[in-house]
Amino acid sequence: MLIRRLARPMLAAVFIYGGIGVLRDTPSHAKAAAPLLEKTTGPIKDSLPERLPTDPETLVRIDAAVKIGAGTLLALGKFPRLAALLLAGSIVPTTLVGHAFWEIDDPEKRADQQVHFIKNIGLLGGLLITAVDTGGKPSVGYRAKRRAHEVAAQTKRAGKVKKK
Repeated sequence: MLIRRLARPMLAAVFIYGGIGVLRDTPSHAKAAAPLLEKTTGPIKDSLPERLPTDPETLVRIDAAVKIGAGTLLALGKFPRLAALLLAGSIVPTTLVGHAFWEIDDPEKRADQQVHFIKNIGLLGGLLITAVDTGGKPSVGYRAKRRAHEVAAQTKRAGKVKKK
C-alpha cells in the first residue's frame, strides 16, 4: 500500500512534466510528429471521419493533455489502472517519434537517443505493471476462473444427487 502511494506519483511525474513541456513548445513537437503521422494516417486520411483531428499540432496537444490528465490521476491514485493504460498508449508514439535512434547517423547522438528509447521502454514496463496491479485484490480473471470451478462443482454435485 505504501509502496503504491509512493511509486505512482514518481512514475506519473515524468508524464506530467513532459506534457507541460509539450504544451510550452507545441510547434516543435508537432514538427517532429508530422512524419510519423503522415506515414500512419496518410494512406487512410480520406476514409477517416472529418471531425477526427489529423493535424500534428492538435494531436500533439491531445497527447499532452492525456499525459497531464492521466499522470495526475495516477499520481493521486484515482483510476490508476486506467490512467496507466492511457499513459502506456501515449508513450508508444512519443518513443517512436522522439527517440528513433535507428534513423540517426552520428554515433554520439544515436547512443543518446538509444538511452532515451530504452528509458521509455522501462517506463512502459512500469505502466503495464501498474495497469494490471489490483492492489492486493484477486484479479477479475482469477475470480472468474474460481467461480467457474465452483459452478462446475455445484453442477457435478447436483447431477449426483438426482441419480439417487
